Amino acid sequence: MPDVAIRLLIADDHPVVRDGLRGMFAGDPRFDVVGEASDGAHAVELARALDPDVVLMDLRMPRLDGVSAIRRLRELGIAARVLVLTTFDTDSEVLPAVEAGATGYLLKDAPIDDLKRAVEASARGESVLSPTVATRLMHQVREPGSPISDRELEVLSLIAQGRSNREVAAELFISEATVKTHLLHVYDKLGVNDRAAAVAVGFQRGLLT
Repeated sequence: MPDVAIRLLIADDHPVVRDGLRGMFAGDPRFDVVGEASDGAHAVELARALDPDVVLMDLRMPRLDGVSAIRRLRELGIAARVLVLTTFDTDSEVLPAVEAGATGYLLKDAPIDDLKRAVEASARGESVLSPTVATRLMHQVREPGSPISDRELEVLSLIAQGRSNREVAAELFISEATVKTHLLHVYDKLGVNDRAAAVAVGFQRGLLT
């Protein structure tokens, strides 16, 4: 535990949440709540002015959302660690926040002691993820991209039969440019770089028979 209290900035657009968090940390000598922000833009301004060790960042806020605020902090070279504290744990919320540079990601229903430990770990530069968030990230590592659409699967099936882009376009009544676009999406979702690999992975995953 550091000898000096961890300087904490709270960013949340709900006054009740900010009051609750401030009260939770205020009575603990390990922490010093140096400021509160009601939106992402204000959070960035205060982080520049107050030099906190950790920013507790909500994601859905006015003016500037949490993910954009995290990116802005990184662009400005602000050293504060960002611990996301939110009610959302969907892929569309989790991944952008982590990719933007969040040190950790907790849900607002986390026990108080867990939250305090997470702030301490973030101050040390350690990653902290709630179990549900960790599971989502591991799933993304194992299964790159989103599910393949029916049209993309049609294109992949025809490619697996040895058809050229022109032949696929003619059979599906779409342009060659559209075929190329579908293929690029397939590559991204399967985590591959070419047609042969896409077909191979398609068979491995049971997408093709």
